[in-house]
Amino acid sequence: MSIAKTYTPADVEAKWYQRWQEQGFFKAKANPRKQPYSVVIPPPNVTGVLHMGHMLNNTIQDVLVRRARMQGKEACWVPGTDHASIATEAKVVALLKEQGIEKKDLTREQFLEHAFAWKEKYGGIILEQLKQLGASCDWDRTRFTMEPELTDAVLRVFVDLHQKGLVYRGVRMVNWDPLGQTALSDEEVIPKDVMAKMYYLRYEVVSDSLAVVSEGDQQNNADNQQLTTDNSYLTVATSRPETIMADVAVAVNPNDPRYTHLHGARLRIPLLGREIPVILDEYVSIDFGTGALKVTPAHDLNDYELGVKHKLPVIDILNNDGTLNEKAVLYVGQDRFAARRNIVKDLEEAGHLVKVEEYASIVQTSERTKAVIEPRLSLQWFLKMEHLAKPALEVVENDTVKLHPAKFKNTYRVWMENVRDWCISRQLWWGQQIPAYYLPDGTYVVALTAEEALVQAREQSGNEALQLTDLRQDEDVLDTWFSSWLWPISVFDGFKDPDNADVNYFYPTNDLVTGPDILFFWVARMIMAGLEFRKEVPFRNVYLTGIVRDGQGRKMSKQLGNSPDPLDLIKQFGADGVRTGMLFSAPAGNDLLYDEKLVEQGRNFSNKLWNAFRLISGWEVDAALPFPNDKAVEWFSARLNATITELDEHFEKFRISDALMTVYKLVWDDFCSEYLEMIKPAYQAPIDPETLRLTTGFLETLLRLLHPFMPFITEEIWHELKERGPKEYVCVAAWPKAQPVAGAPEVLARMSKALDVVAGVRTIRNQKGLGPNKPLTLAAKTDDASLLTDYDGIIRKLAALTDISVVEAAPAASVGFVTGGSEFFVPLEGQIDLGAEKERLGKELEYAQGFRDSVLRKLANEKFVANAKADLVERERQKLADTEAKITALEQSLAAM
Repeated sequence: MSIAKTYTPADVEAKWYQRWQEQGFFKAKANPRKQPYSVVIPPPNVTGVLHMGHMLNNTIQDVLVRRARMQGKEACWVPGTDHASIATEAKVVALLKEQGIEKKDLTREQFLEHAFAWKEKYGGIILEQLKQLGASCDWDRTRFTMEPELTDAVLRVFVDLHQKGLVYRGVRMVNWDPLGQTALSDEEVIPKDVMAKMYYLRYEVVSDSLAVVSEGDQQNNADNQQLTTDNSYLTVATSRPETIMADVAVAVNPNDPRYTHLHGARLRIPLLGREIPVILDEYVSIDFGTGALKVTPAHDLNDYELGVKHKLPVIDILNNDGTLNEKAVLYVGQDRFAARRNIVKDLEEAGHLVKVEEYASIVQTSERTKAVIEPRLSLQWFLKMEHLAKPALEVVENDTVKLHPAKFKNTYRVWMENVRDWCISRQLWWGQQIPAYYLPDGTYVVALTAEEALVQAREQSGNEALQLTDLRQDEDVLDTWFSSWLWPISVFDGFKDPDNADVNYFYPTNDLVTGPDILFFWVARMIMAGLEFRKEVPFRNVYLTGIVRDGQGRKMSKQLGNSPDPLDLIKQFGADGVRTGMLFSAPAGNDLLYDEKLVEQGRNFSNKLWNAFRLISGWEVDAALPFPNDKAVEWFSARLNATITELDEHFEKFRISDALMTVYKLVWDDFCSEYLEMIKPAYQAPIDPETLRLTTGFLETLLRLLHPFMPFITEEIWHELKERGPKEYVCVAAWPKAQPVAGAPEVLARMSKALDVVAGVRTIRNQKGLGPNKPLTLAAKTDDASLLTDYDGIIRKLAALTDISVVEAAPAASVGFVTGGSEFFVPLEGQIDLGAEKERLGKELEYAQGFRDSVLRKLANEKFVANAKADLVERERQKLADTEAKITALEQSLAAM
């Protein structure tokens, strides 16, 4: 059999993925004879391409799904994409602009035609890329959040929640994205640390009822720049001077003695000249800024609440795109930031700018467009959350839904206990259009279809002459998350047919893998939807991955230029190398500091496995040879079964990175570095049939354990090992079960001692530069001579020894080491410079004696022995025993020289 010298991933990955699909291994259907295992993919944006976060998230999902499939479960991984209203509309608008087409010149229907055409051309790219990673999704089940069936589910839910009184329409302060020109939920707003400027402005006091101010108060106020008494000005600090045209009052604390004389006064807005009152409210902090707060209800949430309390007017000076409208009077048509620059210049020239200070601040930005958010009063649709949040909190608190790691329960609790109503409307065309229909008199009805709306409208108005043309559907669409919160139900058509076989079998799903950054506005909301519409949680476990960061701790992004292209990595290192590289240091909930060396390590692991396969496959068999490797086989069998048990425990606790490292060490260290070396025949010598049979069996078991992590190379080696039947793929081979090995603990302990002896000899070889194959002998001063007898062949072979003997004293010119309570000596006469070795041993003995004396002093300290923990004292005593044994060995080695 001709086997390639090196493993080339590009030669096998596409081949095996195609064969898995042809065999239908990824397809799932309701099967009462099997235990279901279902996972829904966090649907990537239809605009997206594969990035490092996707790589980590989908690798973990694939590991879980492939293992479940091998366990004999009906494994169903549902793929799909999210229509991503804001991101997709922005891309389509930009594309149209390149073609000389403006959105405003299109009808809604024309725009949607362009958008769907874009989606059909580019929307499936990321799913095709996931196949290169090895994702074993049931591609026949691919869903899209804006496909007709899922859109119908969204509209049904909106109508249902409106009928329950949970959906309402009202004017409230929202986060407004001037670039996307839409409202955003709190969770779609990202805080950004910036250095901002605070502008101190003078508002002229114009009230005739101004109280008399004493000379002392005048001086005090002037010093504090609160009140410039010569011209009767009040100084107000603001970070947004362009909004002063929307001011309707200035508030001061009624208990602030500096402003007692201003109670009932009126001020004049700088430049604009409009008069506004001074109002009193204890909300104003006396110690912050100047203690005088400009009140702009249309552009600040706290100001809005003050305005409602004091029955103040509302002046909205901004257009949807962030430019100033005619209500501003000044700078009309200018962008808000251009207006800021211009008004600061004009205020300074007019003598109204007292000073400017820089300070560290936080601005809120749009997650999608990166634009600075404007707090803005807007008529929107909202969903009441309190009713939905309470049961969704309970199921996480009582572990009906388990978060991994559990530390995120606290974060989840804080959010759920402080939840606010959800703004679910968006001022876009791409998305599910809100099923609300307005009558000519401005009232509205909510219905699934226009025809149903007409029936309701006639009943509501008493006007049977109303026609469909008299109704106007709400222009807004629903927040994208309002479709994805239904994902675990809607992908199984649980709204179209609540009793269908798929939803009854696969819902609730088993595990969800996602990032902690969407714990609230996706995970929590899915739990709410599941409890509200299925009376059952949507999943049992939530595995929260960390964020992939670069070596400087920065989140990887194309904007920063610090993220490699995942497909380039796959081409360079192979999908298996990338998968394992991502998982090597990716414990749940902790960020992954990406290092390409990890991916190189993953590729090296593939090569190590390939070379082990080539070694085994290259052995010739001599049927007449006896079986000489009982100790090696017995040990590796015990080691293998102990590892399977440990591996299953890691999976049970969602320690995926630990699971990989466990099997990695088993393959690299135990199998390749130790076991194969123990049983490997001499150069060009044959091997006995029983050893080869057992070793091949071990390799097959290792391939099954590795397959969820490294699907491609394991399938390639699986089929190269021997002829397989048409359905005999490692992809669907049984997951190994731990088998009890008689006396396993003793077997493992004894072999560990033997390998420690080998390690001691190898250390001496390295220290003395003797080379791995230079013949040496070993003398042992031990009470456990049976260890050397039982493992004579293994120790000789691995340590390259010609003889092992038991002695009463150290042989002449030997170097020793201590392990397992026994002393071992390697005679080196004629092998090394004895004078230099004697000097080295003398220094080592001096150091060991000094260390022993320090431990003795600690143990002689009665206070330490009396107060220290028992295990700490015992460790010190063990240190003393080990050091004294080492000193004895060194003294004997010196004496022998």
